[in-house]
Amino acid sequence: MEQSFLAYLRGRTRGMRQVDVGIGDDAAVISVPANPIVVCADQIIDGTDFDSENQSLSDIGYKAMAINLSDIAAMGAVADSAIVTLALPQQDATKIAGDCYEGILEAAKRFNVAIAGGDLSTYDGPLSINVTLLGHVPNGGKPWLRSDAQEGDVVLASGSFGGSLRGRHLRPEPRIELAQAIRELADVHAAIDVSDGFSLDLDRLCASSGYGVELDVDAVPVHPDATSMSAKSGKSAFHHAWSDGEDFELLLTVSPEDAERLLAASLPAPLTAVGKIIGRTGLWKMQSGKYIRMAPQGYQHTE
Repeated sequence: MEQSFLAYLRGRTRGMRQVDVGIGDDAAVISVPANPIVVCADQIIDGTDFDSENQSLSDIGYKAMAINLSDIAAMGAVADSAIVTLALPQQDATKIAGDCYEGILEAAKRFNVAIAGGDLSTYDGPLSINVTLLGHVPNGGKPWLRSDAQEGDVVLASGSFGGSLRGRHLRPEPRIELAQAIRELADVHAAIDVSDGFSLDLDRLCASSGYGVELDVDAVPVHPDATSMSAKSGKSAFHHAWSDGEDFELLLTVSPEDAERLLAASLPAPLTAVGKIIGRTGLWKMQSGKYIRMAPQGYQHTE
């Protein structure tokens, strides 16, 4: 299976961005840019992160690439190349691999990512896709971290939140282009992508920086899908925005001056000011002149 699939893959990637030595050798050879290298990896597993019986394998492959691209965007970087590893169920392994790769290649082509190599194996278990992305920070810049928020910063959120399980989680929109546009206009102090929940990931950013946030809860942008889900779940649309996860939007902290500049700019995706960084740790809202603590919620990975 492996050799025939490699032949298929070489053909499918011939017109895409290439590395110095890619698919078909013992290891890839990648020219390293002078700027810092940014690397991330994520694995998704059937029955935990997706449902292959009810979801398109092409969509699942696209998601495997896109969630890593979202991490690259959160670092203010761009992606260069990918290493893709598939662990395949023994039955119909070749077809499953091909269907998954159609989505992987679609995302790679859209975001100009070279498929540098990877691995295929079959076993008595569920489909698993692991993508490792290598990228760089352009123009000699520094990667954005979670840990550099400053007191008084404005917290900005891209896009909107909630209801991703209605289908958006399979075709997320990595904010690579937005991140680069922001980098041209502002000095981002801290950033994170929202994979596990708006409130949970915001709390992680604040904890890494040693600060907290005073939220304008009415300003948090709620996706229409969250409203649709609330009609069936019995939970409010805001609750879905607060905790659903898999939105793959960005949360950023910048100075008030840079926030004003960004909010006035024409950007590839909308930004909304949702709060400000404060000295006390945790998530807070102001109510009747008093701070009320808010509990972060979202998807907690198994320790």
